[in-house]
Amino acid sequence: MNIGDGPPSEAEQSFYDAIGGHDTFVRIVDTFYAGVAEDTLLRPMYPEQDLTGAKHRLVMFLEQFWGGPTTYSDERGHPRLRMRHQPFHINPEARDHWIGHMRDAVAAANLAPIHAVTLMDYLERSAHSLVNTFEETPLPEGH
Repeated sequence: MNIGDGPPSEAEQSFYDAIGGHDTFVRIVDTFYAGVAEDTLLRPMYPEQDLTGAKHRLVMFLEQFWGGPTTYSDERGHPRLRMRHQPFHINPEARDHWIGHMRDAVAAANLAPIHAVTLMDYLERSAHSLVNTFEETPLPEGH
């Protein structure tokens, strides 16, 4: 690109830039975790009281995956999604709850339809790949 050519075309832009960069991913992740915080199935999978660490990690991961800063790898190394999620009981029910909250968060971000579909396609495929059990979700102590 030459000086004076104007902003990059959508074809030259990363997905990260095309959807609005950091602020957009923060909005999506904040909305997603607002749903998770109220979800009795998913909330126990996040031990931090305020979900701050989980939010930060997800923002960094999504930004890096979609062409933004490499902060995730700089701070945590290779994502290793399956390994990092292995300790959690992720059955189809948990996956579906996760996808539902993420679908709501992406919809609330008001992305261009092509960007919303592209992002959700990736997120849904990722969620399906993280299922590690078909056992029912155990009831919390005292139930």
